[in-house]
Amino acid sequence: MRKIVNGCSLQPKSGTTRKIVLLLHGYGSSGSDLISLAPHWQQAMPDALFLAPNAPQRCGMTGGYQWWQLAAFGPQALAAGATSAAPAIDAFIHRKLAQYDLAEGDLAIVGFSQGTMMALHVGLRRSTQVAIVGYSGMLTGAAELAHHHITKPPVMLIHGSDDPIVPVAALHAAKAQLSKLGIQVSHHVSAGLGHSVDPVGLRLGGEFVAAALRETRSSEVTNAR
Repeated sequence: MRKIVNGCSLQPKSGTTRKIVLLLHGYGSSGSDLISLAPHWQQAMPDALFLAPNAPQRCGMTGGYQWWQLAAFGPQALAAGATSAAPAIDAFIHRKLAQYDLAEGDLAIVGFSQGTMMALHVGLRRSTQVAIVGYSGMLTGAAELAHHHITKPPVMLIHGSDDPIVPVAALHAAKAQLSKLGIQVSHHVSAGLGHSVDPVGLRLGGEFVAAALRETRSSEVTNAR
């Protein structure tokens, strides 16, 4: 297993880490790309540490990174790729939660494209539910999930209607598959948008994560009384 050791981060505005938002970049990109979401969300999540690690594998000659090599695009190949990449992300999460003495419920995972595949793969299989936001991605290994013990986390999927890389049909397929498992999925399709994140999607994703983390905090306070 290759270890995730680097990337980009944005420290909590409050100065104290009580939440972690993990940002997983797309194929051929890096943490320095997806960390650009964090400044837009920081005001609503002042206690959140934003972490945007680089995937463990270098990607060709582009200087970017990949969670796994996209040599094939069939359902089995994508599921196998996500499965192979998951241990590195799980280990990174365990390490960071332990470092800041946080619980699973203090975590949200946000992905873009291949990073969304990883956010859904890892997030759905955590022992305690974590909030998940996926931009311009797809669900891999849906058939396996039906035979897996999974949590039912809050999920939001956001996609461009004109995405030429990952067609918007992937959002609708993922929502249908997750709904069959009893997982409630919010979604938004940005009209005319390609393989990207627009201001509306940026706002909705941030609001979703902030609300999910607030709800976790409120539950912890209530249970402590």
